Amino acid sequence: MTAGTDYDPSKEGATMNFDGRMSYGDYLCLDSVLGAQKTRTDAHDEMLFIIQHQTSELWMKLAIHEISAARAAIREDQLQPAMKTLARVSRIFEQLNSAWDVLRTMTPSDYTHFRAKLGQSSGFQSFQYRMIEFALGNRNHAMIRPHAHVPGVLAKLEAELAEPSLYDEVLRLAARRGIAMPGEVLARDVRVTHQVHDGVIAGWKIVYEAPEQHWALYEVAEKLVDLEDYFRRWRFNHVTTVERVIGLKRGTGGTGGTSYLKRMLDVELFPELWRVRTEL
Repeated sequence: MTAGTDYDPSKEGATMNFDGRMSYGDYLCLDSVLGAQKTRTDAHDEMLFIIQHQTSELWMKLAIHEISAARAAIREDQLQPAMKTLARVSRIFEQLNSAWDVLRTMTPSDYTHFRAKLGQSSGFQSFQYRMIEFALGNRNHAMIRPHAHVPGVLAKLEAELAEPSLYDEVLRLAARRGIAMPGEVLARDVRVTHQVHDGVIAGWKIVYEAPEQHWALYEVAEKLVDLEDYFRRWRFNHVTTVERVIGLKRGTGGTGGTSYLKRMLDVELFPELWRVRTEL
């Protein structure tokens, strides 16, 4: 028998009786979490498919929580907590990227055993993904329609559209810190997606040409670039995973599948932060 086999944690004071006490499973509501995987076939890989998407939704819930906190902190000029939070969002997207690596172990033939049971359900219907895109600035109103039948979700999406995006708040921050930003950009309808503007590029050029004079803004800008870098990788990995598993077939929700996802690769969240690099 190897040393430690009969180790009893109670001898060092560990609680072993949880009758009537808060336990690990109680705190995390594990009965609900671990009971939420409802397979509809006997296909082995259906469990992988469900868990990958459920855990992605949990990470997205945290991303929404953190993006909202970062935006609020920037609005209040509290940049140190905002930097920490934005760094965390990037790490969340790193986790989401890793999840595709696991899903790619599912082969096309594996997926065919249960794909029909998905019906019209599709990842593009994820309201949390839409919340993230809205919060980061991609405000495509057409993507509200899949949620019109769920009043609570519709209200959340509408409320998000009524708020300035994370990038809007950063541009307002730059203006407060003495960087000239176009008035029409700062005063625009925040429900509409921001379009690239030469005046915003010019403002960021001032920051990037003298980062030592505008260090706080420079750091915020680079945190946004880092975040979008991970976000783009997530989208790209989504495309390659879908193409690897279903080829060029249409998505279950009726989209063009990979053609729809590839179109999403062209979306820029913070366009001037990428274009200013060409100007330096």
